[in-house]
Amino acid sequence: MYENPAARSAALPASMRAAIWDGVGSPLVVEDVPVPRPRAGEVLIKVAACGVCHTDLHLLKGEVPFPAPAVLGHEVSGVVVELGDDLGDSGIEVGMPVVGAFIMPCGSCRQCLRGRDDLCPVFFEQNRVHGNLLDGTSRLRRGTGERISMYSMSGLAEYAVVPVSAVAVLPPEVPLQEAAILGCAVFTAFGATARGGLTSGDSVVVVAVGGVGSSIIQVASGLGASPIIAVDVDDDKLDAARALGADVVVNSTTQDALAAIRAVVPGGVDVAFEALGRPETFELAIAALAEGGRMVAVGIAAGAATAAVPITTLVRRGQSIVGSFGARTREELPKVVALAAEGGVDLQGLVTRRFSLESAQEAFDTLAAGRVSGRAIITMDGAPGEPLRLA
Repeated sequence: MYENPAARSAALPASMRAAIWDGVGSPLVVEDVPVPRPRAGEVLIKVAACGVCHTDLHLLKGEVPFPAPAVLGHEVSGVVVELGDDLGDSGIEVGMPVVGAFIMPCGSCRQCLRGRDDLCPVFFEQNRVHGNLLDGTSRLRRGTGERISMYSMSGLAEYAVVPVSAVAVLPPEVPLQEAAILGCAVFTAFGATARGGLTSGDSVVVVAVGGVGSSIIQVASGLGASPIIAVDVDDDKLDAARALGADVVVNSTTQDALAAIRAVVPGGVDVAFEALGRPETFELAIAALAEGGRMVAVGIAAGAATAAVPITTLVRRGQSIVGSFGARTREELPKVVALAAEGGVDLQGLVTRRFSLESAQEAFDTLAAGRVSGRAIITMDGAPGEPLRLA
């Protein structure tokens, strides 16, 4: 099925290009660094593409602490080129196209054993605090030997080590480069709709329609939610949201957003998704709820931002607020891939811009300026759409 199913490694170069961040105020600079190698429970992939996500932007701006120097990028697709030991019954082989989820569960802690991959303390402690993989070490070094922190699998590079617990095989009908966004934008959207208990016929508002918000619209539409209302400050993003399945769009800079929502659903919506992480959008999502409604908080906030919640209203109307950082990797990443394979997610429609690795800083500057509707991706191998070569 693949070039050499018995092989544990394809031919690998000694070095690769990686976009390195040296801390707040420093731009991403592409350098040559040694190619990382997988250890037990890990695979090495040749990266096809990496998504451009607001969470990485928070790090670049110093709004979320992370140790530098680092290679960011947590939304990747590519081809497996080397296998570590002890991969269990994963079935992963050299040559397989895969997508990697940004939540990389250890599989053995209390949370993982009860199916809560999204709460894995080993991942959060080792990776999000210290910039390591699950064994407590980084696979990345500069040519000088200086350690480089890893944010998830450090996908802003030509090769990336990923725990096998965080990869899913892509079927042929899913385009390899665009599939990168399945590992965060769509993965996060899928988890949000699951945590919100979204069912057919539920009315929905999605506040902020960037990459994650746009994905929520598609997943909600596929589940039969109606009506779906999209709220943003950018008409281009709202036009794209309508094309992806939003029934009504609201520009909150020119309309009273809450009044516009209630004009469509007078009693409020069943489920509200907040996908930006700002106090004002958080509060709007809560205010838009019907009695018994659920608000799903998805956007990561800057620093220690807080929002006001009307306590009595929440209690009397039986509403709920739930946080959703992402989906549950081992159970739900394959479902996300299946959704894409079945046409439930329009990856071509969600991916609206492409950048080269050398233009990584420009990609994040463009995102920061609000000029990305849907999702941008950084492609590693030649021109967009060019087939990925193993070596």
